Amino acid sequence: MFHRSSAILAAGALVATLAAPAFAETAMPFALDWKFEGPAAPYFAAVDNGHFAAAGLSVEISEGAGSLDAIPKVATGAYPVGFADINSLMKFLDQNPGAPVIAVMMIYDKPPFAVVGRKSLGVTAPADLPGKVLGAPPPDGAWAQFPIFAAENGLDMASITVEPLGFPVREPMLAEGKVASVTGFSFSSTLNLKRLGVPADDISVILMADHGVALYGNAVIVNTDFAEANPELVTGFLKAIALGWKDAIADPDTAIASLIERNPAADPALETERLQMSIDDNVLTDWVKTNGLGGIDADRMATAIEQTGTVYSFVNAPDAAMYFDSSYLPTDGSLMLE
Repeated sequence: MFHRSSAILAAGALVATLAAPAFAETAMPFALDWKFEGPAAPYFAAVDNGHFAAAGLSVEISEGAGSLDAIPKVATGAYPVGFADINSLMKFLDQNPGAPVIAVMMIYDKPPFAVVGRKSLGVTAPADLPGKVLGAPPPDGAWAQFPIFAAENGLDMASITVEPLGFPVREPMLAEGKVASVTGFSFSSTLNLKRLGVPADDISVILMADHGVALYGNAVIVNTDFAEANPELVTGFLKAIALGWKDAIADPDTAIASLIERNPAADPALETERLQMSIDDNVLTDWVKTNGLGGIDADRMATAIEQTGTVYSFVNAPDAAMYFDSSYLPTDGSLMLE
């Protein structure tokens, strides 16, 4: 059971710490899910293009260590906002009833959860996985959803040899042929393999969303105590996020320049390609083009919860309203990306 009283105290302390005089910007640190790579560029674009400042916010962005990483950071009040896998958030809230954290803006309308393999090692389709070794980092968001993918494709989990491994060695082990495939985000694993010298025509990308998985992906999450005390700030933050993505879609090179300023060791060309993959495959979907960034479809969310229930035993009755709250999204048209 999540101790809500301590969380409220922590969030209250956070509000008190972050609150600033009316004439100054309010600090709102943002916990990412992963490293400063291409898909993080829109958030730095929002900083450099003044979108956060226009909302009265000073936003410091921190790296994460996986799709689940930001959830406890936000739930405990260490960060007011973060970026995390909504499916992992469902399980966290089921296991920690009353935890003050909820998703408020969907970013990956089509999740990048994937099995990335090598054709030369016999992996091109879901049916190729039995009898082979799959590398999977335990904190990986794609691995967390793999049982649903397996069930939807009639795969016997017992027929697949799963090798738990760390993020730093995931792609190197696949590049060296020590595993035949790995779970990961499509844009991360694919381009990491290319950087390691694996020919593009030897890489197979099996997107779970193309093989029966109806789940959503990563969303902006918020500490609910902070949000209830600062609704205007949260809405301003979300508007800035949308404008950052809109800027990155219109001018990827400039957005990547903002990223490289924070991560000089990154390869601009590779990160531009990674950003474009995330835009094309995960963010700017047909649904988002029509409805704007940030929201969810109620029927699809119900299906996603139902799919999760086939491989995870909910302790408490699942309810989409516990996991996603659209009420903080801006209504001024800023969510339209094109």
